[in-house]
Order: sequence, then C-alpha cells, then structure tokens
Amino acid sequence: MTSACRWTCGKLRGHTRRVVIRLIAMGVPVTLVFGAALAGPLLDMSRQAAVMLGAILVVSGPTVVGPLLGFIRPTERLQRVLSWEGSLIDPVGGILGAVVFHAVVASTRRGFGYQLGQFLLGIGVGLAGGVAGAALLWFLLRKLRLGEVLGTSAQLASVVAVAAGCDIVRDDAGLIAAIVMGLAVANLRGFDVPARRPFFETLVQLVIGVLFVAISATVTPASLRHLGLPTLGLAAVLVLITRPLVGWLATARTDMNTGERLFTGWMAPRGIVAAATASTFSAGLVALHIGGATKILPVTFLVIVVTVAVYGLGARQPSHGVVAPYTGGETLFDSQLTRYELSRRYASGARICVRPGDGRDARASADGNLLFLVRADGRLAAVTRSGPPEPEAGDTMVLLSAESV
Repeated sequence: MTSACRWTCGKLRGHTRRVVIRLIAMGVPVTLVFGAALAGPLLDMSRQAAVMLGAILVVSGPTVVGPLLGFIRPTERLQRVLSWEGSLIDPVGGILGAVVFHAVVASTRRGFGYQLGQFLLGIGVGLAGGVAGAALLWFLLRKLRLGEVLGTSAQLASVVAVAAGCDIVRDDAGLIAAIVMGLAVANLRGFDVPARRPFFETLVQLVIGVLFVAISATVTPASLRHLGLPTLGLAAVLVLITRPLVGWLATARTDMNTGERLFTGWMAPRGIVAAATASTFSAGLVALHIGGATKILPVTFLVIVVTVAVYGLGARQPSHGVVAPYTGGETLFDSQLTRYELSRRYASGARICVRPGDGRDARASADGNLLFLVRADGRLAAVTRSGPPEPEAGDTMVLLSAESV
C-alpha cells in the first residue's frame, strides 16, 4: 500500500508528500482498528461483520472532501493534502474491502487454501480487466482524439462495460478493474482526459446523485431501529478521537503549523465510496448468515450523514461567509465587508480606486473603505479584522469608494 501511495504521489513534493503518504499508511490501519473494535460491542456485531464495517469506514473520498474544501477555502497546501488523501484512499479502501470480504468468506467455509486461490483468481481477473480497459481508453482518447462530450461518454461506457464483464467472470472483480482503470488514467502519460471540464464534472455529480438515491433506497426505516445512538457513539469516536490521532501522527515532524495540523485532523467525511462498498459486500455476508451483517449498510449511511453534517457545519464563521478553522490566518478587510456586502456595494456603484496617502490616519483621509496600503518600497499591507495597518509617508491607498447616488 505504501509503495502504491509513493507511486501515485509523485506530483507532490517535500513535507506535503510525506503527510499524504502517512495519512494513507497510518490512517487506514488505525481507522480500521478503531472501527472494528467499537462496532462489535456498540452495535452487537460478530467479529467478521465488525471488521468488514471497519474496512468500509476507512474511506473518505474527493466527491465529499472537494466540495467542502471549496466551501471552506483553507490554504493551498491543506487543499492539496486533503484532496490527494481523498483521491488515494478510495481505491485503497475499495481493495481493502474486497480483501476483508473474501477473508471473512474463507473463514466461514472449509478449505482455506481453495478460498485463497479463488480470491487470488478474482484479483487476477480484475487486474487483467483493468489493464485491458486502460488500453481501450488509451486508444479512444489518444488515437481517436474524441471531443469533450464523446470523450467523457467513452470513458463512462468503457468503465461500465469492463467492470460488468469482469463481474460476469468473477464476482467483485469489476470493482478492482474499475480502480485499476482509474489509477492508470490518472497517472500514466499520454491520456487526454477531460477530467476538469464542466461537462465531465456535471456528469460525475449526476451519477453520484443517482447512486446515492439508488443505494439509500435499500435502507429501510425498520433497518435503522435501535441503531441511532450506537452509531452516533461510533461516529463520535471516529470524528473526535480517531481522525485527530491520525492527523497528528501524519503531520508530526513536518513544517505544518499547529493550525494546519489541527485542520488536517478535522476533515474526514465519508461519502459515496463507503456507501457503494457497504452495499456491495454486505449482501454477500447476509447471505452467509454472518451475525450483524444486516447492520453494515444502515450504519454506514448514518455515519455518512453524521460526518458530513459535523464537518460541514463545523466549518462556518458568521459575518465572513466561511473561514477555515484552526488555520491561524487573518481575515481580510473590516468585519462588515463580507462577500455579500462587497457585491452589493459594487452593484450600487462603488468601485476599487487608488489614491496617494499622506502618512496621516488612513481611515480619516480615505473617501470610502480602505482595503490595502501599498508601501513606498512596494510591500502590500492589508486591512484585516484586527485593524488597519499603520500609515506611513509615501503610501498608496487602495480603496472601495463610496456608493454612487
């Protein structure tokens, strides 16, 4: 797992790369142990079902982390660390889920060697399908040079076709094939992937929405009975103890400051990958009459709801829109100049203007709201919530002028 992280983290450098690798290498086993150890006594699960749930809950995912980071707007380094962690932990968690599932199945049947052989055969089918699918995508995107719409449609159709074909040959091999295709496309040179274009992003959001609705439709109110408080306890430990511990260990002896280390330990929401993995593997364990297997899917959904709500709501600062907690930075401009107020003032005729300063009180000499002072040597001094900078002779004032009437 660590070697895979090192391969895919080649675009990261220095302490940022080290933190991402540690978040995967340390975070996965620590979260698995905490989740499995608590699921048994809290949710009355068998050991096999508890380990399966712990493996499912190790994933986070860019589909949830990305929008939250866009909403919170932390520092660029924090965005890179958490985005890479979310992108990498999804395939790691998917493969871990498959490994744990087959290990549980093998423990319920005789002939461990035979079951191990079947598992390795499934892995082989998934790897072969993933390689073949990556080659197909390379041909479609590199040789045929399809446009944005056709290229995106070709990606989706190829992944669905290869995953379905692998599942026909071997159960659960399709998941591995899809993961291999994603890793290949994201990391190998020569692919012209429209991954950041609006059409592709819109399609991804639509597909995720459909998956959430389809999977959540299998969770009935009866299945949630008596699971609320125990699941809240499990989620509380994951949010308040497990993730802070992982974040602190991953950022130890790095150049991250205290605020960045705290924020890293306060961002691990679960998303669609956890739901899809739970839906995929829980049915098989239920068929084997594993004790507590019927609770895996509803508990996973409750954990998703709780973690997204906690991390999302915990990111708000009133009067400034959203300010990332724990980052230790200053908030720009006067407390009354929120994004909405700036937009309203601009629509009412206020404009950004530049005027020479005379070294006296900048607030008294400014016709409007002072935003920045440009020093005589070119340095920029911003107005922050703690107050305006001290004016000096030769300064230039950057102002938001008064509204026109």
